[in-house]
Amino acid sequence: MKRILLASLLTAALSVNAAPYTGDDYSGVYDCKGQDHTEGEYKGTVTMRLAPKFSDGEYGSYQFLLEIPGFGAYPGHAASQGNKMAIYFANKNQKEKDFGTGIATFSKNKAGKWSFVKFYYEPEYKKGNFGKEICTQR
Repeated sequence: MKRILLASLLTAALSVNAAPYTGDDYSGVYDCKGQDHTEGEYKGTVTMRLAPKFSDGEYGSYQFLLEIPGFGAYPGHAASQGNKMAIYFANKNQKEKDFGTGIATFSKNKAGKWSFVKFYYEPEYKKGNFGKEICTQR
């Protein structure tokens, strides 16, 4: 009986019928300042858009784009739960293997705009790299 109940609960938890998204919407354009271990200081722009069709209850799905002058565009995607977001990004020009994964924490600033701090890791860029960004919604 316990196995049947557990199997039923697991099936319900893994249901592919998405519930409407109930979390905060972090969509928007953000101005960013970063510190890259290899490249030093930089500025860029992040654009994020919620993908409601692929979000489920407290879990959000996003299209992500980081643009850094002199380095290019880094399209990617992200998944959120609460104020945390996992982010994958990859430079369109892959000759340098400039791609990675980040973890961001969101909060509202005094002006009521979203901001986030992101730590990222790039396992193959110049034999490994990491950095941090602070981004504020326009």
